[in-house]
Amino acid sequence: MMSIPVKLTSKKLSNEVRDFLLSHIQENKLSPGTVLPSERELMASYNVGRPVIREAMQSLQHMGLVTIRHGERPKVAEPALSCIVGQFSASVKHLLLHSEDSLEHLKDARLLLESHVAELAAQNRTEDDLIKLETILDLQAGYAQDTAKFLEQDHLFHRHLAKIARNPVYETLVTSIFEWMKIFYRLEVRAEGFEDLTIQEHREIILQIKNQDSAAASKIMRSHLRRSNAEYQRNL
Repeated sequence: MMSIPVKLTSKKLSNEVRDFLLSHIQENKLSPGTVLPSERELMASYNVGRPVIREAMQSLQHMGLVTIRHGERPKVAEPALSCIVGQFSASVKHLLLHSEDSLEHLKDARLLLESHVAELAAQNRTEDDLIKLETILDLQAGYAQDTAKFLEQDHLFHRHLAKIARNPVYETLVTSIFEWMKIFYRLEVRAEGFEDLTIQEHREIILQIKNQDSAAASKIMRSHLRRSNAEYQRNL
């Protein structure tokens, strides 16, 4: 059982217990997989009821700091970038919906990020990476008449490019930006021949990555995103 002197205040009890547990994890540098005290032990340590402990633990789980499985004691979680980004995704979407310039700012950030991703992909790609990109693109071309599936493959294409860049932060950000922007996708503003042009641009990107021409891959990606970004708008 943890022996931590505790004096709870008028602050919401579950939040205070959460903060004490967080301090315990950080100050003792508990590594991922470390087993934490049971509910009963925590109830005794903090002199609170089971609902307070469960709410505190659920808050830590939502923060990506602990894992909770039925029938097991909670553990310190393995760190995951996707979990960290997921914590503020709802806030980002809220910002995009209600802040006038935020979508355009995100488009600019995406252009800078993915042009650099294309540059790194050209430097780091393997033959297996090229095969995977070609497979995704062939599937995308086959979905030219199915917008939902076409866009799904589009996402996979860009996500795999980020994976080839060999930086998990980029992969997580590319995935998240797609998720944040898709609520602004407007079929009505697509240019005629959108699908064919997208496939053509993707093939050009693959070609420059295959040739390991970083500058050309980055340049084509910037051109591709400047065009496709126009399909994401706040209002029609």
